[in-house]
Amino acid sequence: MSDEQFKPKIDPSKSEAHKPAEKRAAQVQQAKDRLRNASGGSGANPLVNDETYGGLREENRVVMRHQIALNIDSFRAAPDDFVARPAQNFPPLQRVAPPFLSVIIPSYNGLRFLPTLLAALANQTFTDFEIILADDASTDESVAWVEAHFPQVRLVVNRQNQGFARTCNIAADAAHGRVLVLLNNDTEPEAGFLAELARAVCEHPEAGIFAAKVLLFDQRHKLHTAGDLMGADGIPRNRGVWEVDRGQYDEAGPVFGACGGAAAYRKDLWRQLGGFDETFWMYLEDADLAFRAQLMGVSAYFVPTARVYHHLSATGGGVLASYYVGRNTLWTIVKNMPRPLLVRNGPQIVAAQVRVALDALRNIRGAAARARLRGQLAGLLGLPHHLRKRQLIQVRRTVDDDELAARLS
Repeated sequence: MSDEQFKPKIDPSKSEAHKPAEKRAAQVQQAKDRLRNASGGSGANPLVNDETYGGLREENRVVMRHQIALNIDSFRAAPDDFVARPAQNFPPLQRVAPPFLSVIIPSYNGLRFLPTLLAALANQTFTDFEIILADDASTDESVAWVEAHFPQVRLVVNRQNQGFARTCNIAADAAHGRVLVLLNNDTEPEAGFLAELARAVCEHPEAGIFAAKVLLFDQRHKLHTAGDLMGADGIPRNRGVWEVDRGQYDEAGPVFGACGGAAAYRKDLWRQLGGFDETFWMYLEDADLAFRAQLMGVSAYFVPTARVYHHLSATGGGVLASYYVGRNTLWTIVKNMPRPLLVRNGPQIVAAQVRVALDALRNIRGAAARARLRGQLAGLLGLPHHLRKRQLIQVRRTVDDDELAARLS
């Protein structure tokens, strides 16, 4: 077999060498003429003589990523019918005022609830707000669905599951509003929900936390919480839980804290407190934040006209809630309860924890009971770490013992 058989076959029609020699020579000459005219007859590249470029060259600066090689003989001139892209004029950037409220929706696999919640937010009578969906590494296509159906919603997406507390903190850092409104993904606010919260924020500058009236989604006449309380025994409680709503909690006023599933926080207070304690992961992070606010003399305010309906424990609940509540209750007490109140209320605090443990032991066959015991044990093992946090918290306390004791139930 001869060497000719191994030579690659070249399509003459696609080869530069087979262009008509006269046409190629004309294009080269045309390019040389354009360059000569642009350089004032010298024939040199005008860029070389440019003052800025020359200065950079003298200082041995690297002004381009790739090396430039000028080879006039291989230069291809633009065809005569070439039309340059027209210059585009863009309007100047407009100053955009930040929204008053930033609605933060922490979500984990909540796609089945998001249509109801986002539709309710779209129908709010108060419109000066942004929505941030903080997705905690969901696997149910929540993010793709929101992108397709509610493109105005800002998305913060965790690559790995970070827990409720950290997810809220991440979203709060990205928020533009002056007030943060936390809403669980399984809630449905009434049309005036944000308007009532905004009004309360403006009317009560002494308060930093605002609690909504939360009712059960499937039994809308029953309460989940009308503001949160903190017992002298260190047990957080939902005021009015499971009660039929007959208007008995329709009076606005101070409470100890707010359920983090439907609450508003002034952003400056949130930042001052450092947001939720991320070691809590989930459950009672709102009670801990409220306790730290109370220690600094910042009150919480109940807004009964801000109503929201909640699918109770749709994401957590059961074993998960039992473990984290058992653990985080102890951490909330040891971080926040001042020493004089620890001494004064010590018997009540110990008795409450013993009752919880005994109740769990009586129901030890149940997974939730075992989880509660594991949570209490984890809480005890984690006390040294939270005792160090206690030192930082107590030194910032501004209220005296009697005033704080009056706020405990």
